[in-house]
Amino acid sequence: MALKVGDKVPHFTAKNQHGEVFNWSEQLGKPTVLYFYPKDDTPGCTAQACSFRDEYEDFKDLGAEVIGISGDSEKSHVKFAQNHKLPFILLSDSNKVIRKLFDVPTNLLGLLPGRVTYIIDSNGVVVYIHNSMSAKNHITIAKDKIKEIV
Repeated sequence: MALKVGDKVPHFTAKNQHGEVFNWSEQLGKPTVLYFYPKDDTPGCTAQACSFRDEYEDFKDLGAEVIGISGDSEKSHVKFAQNHKLPFILLSDSNKVIRKLFDVPTNLLGLLPGRVTYIIDSNGVVVYIHNSMSAKNHITIAKDKIKEIV
């Protein structure tokens, strides 16, 4: 069952780009932009990640955290983060557990993992979902929604 606006994000853990265990429950208490993207170092995903990077300080100033999730390995995430100077958390979901937990859809006949951004308040409740394969509007929408909830 897909997470909807008003749902509380269920507990999950995953490895970040540094091989450390990320625990969702430790994220509670601050608003979060959690975005699923298809693949490291592809044109759209790189543009999206770099846009989040360029606006990251604005998100931090609002008290929010940005977290990117894809099926890529921790090793791939390290390279992606280093190459593009990404200051935020990247989580590896190689077994698709988190993607299934959120029920993020696939596109192109199920061949391409979806691109979905979740705006989550400090209580862990989903307040907005933006589902679009276009990488362009995710950052602007995320920042506007974070501003509304802080």
